[in-house]
Amino acid sequence: MGRNNDSSRVGMRVIASMVLVTVLWTVGTVTGCAFVRGKYGDQFDPADVESIKKGVSTRTEVAARLGAPDRIIEVNEHEIFQYYHYDMKSGTVLFFSRTNIKGQDLYVFFNKDGVVTDVAFGKPKPPPKFQFWPFGD
Repeated sequence: MGRNNDSSRVGMRVIASMVLVTVLWTVGTVTGCAFVRGKYGDQFDPADVESIKKGVSTRTEVAARLGAPDRIIEVNEHEIFQYYHYDMKSGTVLFFSRTNIKGQDLYVFFNKDGVVTDVAFGKPKPPPKFQFWPFGD
């Protein structure tokens, strides 16, 4: 009678240990990895950007070609249309994490009459070289 009791306790401990290991492994596996990618704003068509001519294009023409600006800024009685596109990638494996964000901004400057005075367009950088994170630059 005492022997059955001892063997049932050992059996329960083995089962409890197996359940605990399974739960810890599941939690570690499920929560240990995450990969996210997001885009914000529309990509630019180079032909649309090149069609904007300083001293010629108007506010209406720019809005018709590129759509409504993401932001309108007023500085010294001049308007600036800002368009942007961002691409973000992020990954986490256990406690290692890496995030890359690529962005492009287009600024179109207008005079008081609504004619383009300047265009500032940030071209994207080339893709980053492979890095084994967290080791590397």
